[in-house]
Amino acid sequence: MEKVIERFLRYVSFDTQSDENSLECPSSRKQLIFAQELSLELKNIGINKCEVDNYGYVYATLPANTNLMTPVIGFISHLDISPDLSGKNVKPQIIRNYQGGDILLNEEIPLYLKEFEFPEIRKYRGQNIITTDGNTLLGADDKAGIAEIMTAIEFLITHPEIPHGQICIAFTPDEEIGRGADKFDVKKFGADFAFTVDGGELGELETENFNAATATIIVKGKSVHTGTAKNKMVNSLLLAQELINMFPKNDIPAKTEGYEGFYHLMDVKGTVENTELRYLIRDHNRNKFELRKEFIKISVENLNNKYGKYISLDIKDSYYNMKEVIEKYPHVSKLAFCAMKELGIEPIVTPIRGGTDGARLSFMGLPTPNIFTGGHNFHGRYEFIPESSMIKAVQVIIKICELATSL
Repeated sequence: MEKVIERFLRYVSFDTQSDENSLECPSSRKQLIFAQELSLELKNIGINKCEVDNYGYVYATLPANTNLMTPVIGFISHLDISPDLSGKNVKPQIIRNYQGGDILLNEEIPLYLKEFEFPEIRKYRGQNIITTDGNTLLGADDKAGIAEIMTAIEFLITHPEIPHGQICIAFTPDEEIGRGADKFDVKKFGADFAFTVDGGELGELETENFNAATATIIVKGKSVHTGTAKNKMVNSLLLAQELINMFPKNDIPAKTEGYEGFYHLMDVKGTVENTELRYLIRDHNRNKFELRKEFIKISVENLNNKYGKYISLDIKDSYYNMKEVIEKYPHVSKLAFCAMKELGIEPIVTPIRGGTDGARLSFMGLPTPNIFTGGHNFHGRYEFIPESSMIKAVQVIIKICELATSL
């Protein structure tokens, strides 16, 4: 089981950031390099049926070792890491036998993982914790998930006494830029249901997520010399500011939690002549989600009626709440719940304040809840993951496969 740590430390040396500005799939060639490395490793541990397709998706199958009629289970993690912070030259460090208090990430900066800012770290006193050196993200999202799946599959191959049905494995590109399921071939994958191994802390089991959309707003203006601008100039930056001020002040990520939705101003680029804004729209409730989109449409329409047709709006849905699908297959999430219970892990059933490949895959006919990897503070320099949580994630994957033989 400890091989999962060795694998993870090796995997984070691959820089696999996705690129939202690329129209290719995968969006960065470095993801394809990592995919080919994983395919070779799968073959070396005994997986004969394995391929990397033209889009960088890794598909592999471990045959059943029992004659029992069992469902075909899938496990999925993503190859890419977030573009939010550099993933190049990641230098993980292991804090052995953590005894509490702040953790020095980098003496030169200096930078600390402070206990009062991240109190969840107190749960892991006495454990080994893997952190960054403060210059990059760690990449546990989702190199940890890949390492856990690989280690579980190798364990099942080397322990044939553990009965299991057919198991399907997939590693997908571009999840972090919302394209992880774009080219996913559900039929080729071949599973009856699956689990993304892409969650957070120990015990997380997620069967619902945000409904999500992106709003792109273009504000046009008129640039006129400031000395003769009266009644002529239209400053797109000021129109954009007026629009921003129309949004509810408390419906933002920094002031919401749980099932509370939000608007997130992601990006503003502007001049007097042209300003572009990008908003993320999120809500667990489909009706409230639709109302949020309608609010933006009405706000834009009101400003256009006030000043003229200076503002255009494009809203694109990204994914929907997988709860609509998952609740029709209660045995799937129950399987993961029971696996954790049998291993003495208390399941934390919680809504994802975000999305995973599983959200879209569920609507593509593959019910796919999400289970924990063990990591914390993804997408940033304060990311960390306890070694023991990774080992337990491996055990959960194995136990799911074992319990499925009794379904």
